[in-house]
Amino acid sequence: MRNPLSDKVVNIKPSGIRKFFDIVSEMKDAISLGVGEPDFDTPWHIRDEGIFSLEQGRTFYTSNAGLKELKVEICRYLKRRIGAEYDYNKETLVTVGGSEAIDIALRAMINPGEEVIIPQPSYVSYEPCAVLADAVPVVINLKAENEFRLTAEELREAITEKTKVLILPFPNNPTGAIMERKDLEAIAEVIREKDIFVISDEIYSELSYKGDHVSIVNIPGMQERTILINGFSKAYAMTGWRLGYACGPEAIIEQMTKIHQFAIMCAPTTSQYAAVEALRNGDDDVAMMRESYDQRRRFLLHAFKEMGLPCFEPYGAFYVFPCIKEFGMTSEEFATRFLEEEKVAVVPGTAFGDSGEGFLRISYAYSLDNLREAIGRLAKFVSRLKQEKN
Repeated sequence: MRNPLSDKVVNIKPSGIRKFFDIVSEMKDAISLGVGEPDFDTPWHIRDEGIFSLEQGRTFYTSNAGLKELKVEICRYLKRRIGAEYDYNKETLVTVGGSEAIDIALRAMINPGEEVIIPQPSYVSYEPCAVLADAVPVVINLKAENEFRLTAEELREAITEKTKVLILPFPNNPTGAIMERKDLEAIAEVIREKDIFVISDEIYSELSYKGDHVSIVNIPGMQERTILINGFSKAYAMTGWRLGYACGPEAIIEQMTKIHQFAIMCAPTTSQYAAVEALRNGDDDVAMMRESYDQRRRFLLHAFKEMGLPCFEPYGAFYVFPCIKEFGMTSEEFATRFLEEEKVAVVPGTAFGDSGEGFLRISYAYSLDNLREAIGRLAKFVSRLKQEKN
């Protein structure tokens, strides 16, 4: 029998996140600090709207691009939160999570052999999606001394004649890094000069702890060059509802919609009705959850300082990225020993790119009680490693 598999797909490495959680699911008294999923329930008024839509028999397909009511609310939300104006009919597409939006944006924009710049550490899907779109991924290894921000100099050095798209993953998973206006202005100058485009993944935009989130579409000349991607999973605790969206230039959104039409048809109808309620009446829920995450963030930073574990202060998302280089172990070795000896699962930084070596991703999308217990175990583990070193 001939080989039934695609070489391109076979050569893509599986996600480095799942390994430890398959183990932890079968380990008694184990704690996981690895999954990037809010511990909050979807706010009741949002769930109630989803239930009501089912009771009303709204179980039909929506239009391919999404419910008109939802697209209108997305545009109102973006104008309210970041001051960007989009046409709901021509420049907005509702997707199955932000992940689908990333995938189809790349497929709509890339010709075989064109280059996509991917700053790392970053979300595990960018590189595989670029490969599946027949792009050549070009990785920029972000530096801890820059708080894992992308600099204009790094971007300029990575651009070639084949460069088509920059993926901009801020606020960042796994580091929690953000880009402030001055950072975005500097890289926008390079983007305009070199005539490339941006896919800006802003799924964590509502989880920013240093003033309001700034989008690159706010920088002059950038909205027409940018596909802005966002969704409902992180801000509204709606991960299982599988709903995201993309906004951008009409020509690109039109082609993304075509791919979405053939591959997906439309995003889940019930989720779309619930999302309308989230955008209309969910600001207070988001503020409450953001305040809780910020409390946990500050608790972890204080705990790391107490145990002498270096960690730059992250101002976005719900992750911290402490450095464990002093112990002379790889990230994978540290995470494995920590799981085996203290029954706590964290993610090796290398799951998010080679530049994550020497770091761990710890999610604080967990209750303070769980965090206290897990960090207590980490403090014991770190103390033991320091004794071994001496």
